[in-house]
Amino acid sequence: MPTGLSGPPAPQGAGVPPPEHGLPVARPQLGTEQSWWWLGVHGGAGVSSLERAVPGGRDAERAWPSGPGNQPVVLVARATAYGLAAAQNAARQWGSKTVTGVDLLGLVVVADAPGRRPRVLRDTVRLVSGAVPRLWEIPWVEQWRLGEPHLPKECVPLTRDLTRLTQPI
Repeated sequence: MPTGLSGPPAPQGAGVPPPEHGLPVARPQLGTEQSWWWLGVHGGAGVSSLERAVPGGRDAERAWPSGPGNQPVVLVARATAYGLAAAQNAARQWGSKTVTGVDLLGLVVVADAPGRRPRVLRDTVRLVSGAVPRLWEIPWVEQWRLGEPHLPKECVPLTRDLTRLTQPI
């Protein structure tokens, strides 16, 4: 699970074509303080599980958050062909500068099943990771399937990295 940069640290703009259909941009409901936004790029991505397991983030409700200053955002996708295509689409949207006011921290890919991922999906994860600043991969967590809030050891680097990336200097 890489914790360093895997792709561009900032949108590329020119040369990155925007997707035909991107995620909407919305002003999120303010309430409790959060350090970053979890942006599920499709339904069932795993945002609710991450929100319960990794303190500090809040669900952006499938829309790029807009607001004062740059909003720290973490894309979340399930490790399925559909989920990874949605992640690639969101990465293109960010990379083409179609959305502004966002500090994209990276992409979390949440396993969709126990065991080893099929090669085509592993290759797609590698491809998409080149379009976002960082990649974190979360394996299958049986406790989440049972509705139990649980921070697996595989989430520790994600928690550490996001805390480090969002703390004021």
